[in-house]
Amino acid sequence: MAGDRRVLAIVQDRYGPVDVLELKEVDKPVAGDDDLLVRVHAAGVNAADWHFMRGEAYIARVVFGLRKPKKRLLGRDVAGTVEAVGKNVTQFRPGDEIYAEVTAGSFAGYVCVRAGLAELKPASLTFVQAAAVPLAGNAALQGLRDTGKVRPGQKVLINGAAGGVGTFAVQIAKSFGADVTGVCSTRNAGLVRSIGADHVIDYTREDFTRSGQRYDLIFDLAGNHSLAECRRALAPAGTLVLSSGTGGRWLGPMGRIIGALMLDPFVRHRLRPLVATPSKENLAALRELIESGKVTPVIDRTYPLRQAPEAIGYVEKGHARGKVVITV
Repeated sequence: MAGDRRVLAIVQDRYGPVDVLELKEVDKPVAGDDDLLVRVHAAGVNAADWHFMRGEAYIARVVFGLRKPKKRLLGRDVAGTVEAVGKNVTQFRPGDEIYAEVTAGSFAGYVCVRAGLAELKPASLTFVQAAAVPLAGNAALQGLRDTGKVRPGQKVLINGAAGGVGTFAVQIAKSFGADVTGVCSTRNAGLVRSIGADHVIDYTREDFTRSGQRYDLIFDLAGNHSLAECRRALAPAGTLVLSSGTGGRWLGPMGRIIGALMLDPFVRHRLRPLVATPSKENLAALRELIESGKVTPVIDRTYPLRQAPEAIGYVEKGHARGKVVITV
């Protein structure tokens, strides 16, 4: 590389499968007045990364870029060390260890992070563990606390309990005092129990929508049941929080979410889409949960930066147990 002005990053110039991703030299980012320049140590992989890679659902290309990506760099989660701060930044200094969610670009040697969205890394976590937290942990926290309004003693079901968001959701629901049921495959039942689920349903043997059990809150991270089927498993005034679903290449999960929004005014159940936005305050709340021992990131496997395409491909297959993290 030419001095320290160029860095390695995962780049894509067109939509498609993992072979559109390349490890290339790019210009080292420069922190703006309100930014941190962060030396990346680890970056979490999320479903959002492969959706962006493929440009699906197509409706999202209105934002991502119609024919090719507007942003060439991937990666939403970051854990690393602050190298430089913008002139308006007072709460961080070089050498601080932080974690954050960015709009794009953490699959690289360096990334710029908005100081207002960064938080000090939990001291008890490695960089790899910390990189697993921001997007998935924040989605789980907002889905349960803000959208689902979870309360102590409620019966909560997490559909997709062994995944990236699901492993956080099980632990966060328990921290709020809920009675938690996790839905997962046979091979993941032990994992879901080990992170605190009171009950585990093996979806290969039992359909939770036909069990006769009713739940105050269903957090649906799998999207493998219709709205009618999910509502069948809800208590009379229960809440269904949706974060995924099917709908083809054009609408993706939005088709199911739009259907829920249209139905919601006419039924007693609360049908709510999960809309998770990056939040410094939520990262601070997650740090407290982690440092108190109530939440621990579950890491499936790690990949070096050069193998980021393989990491994204693995997550795309939908069988990751917890989180996949790229080391830099």
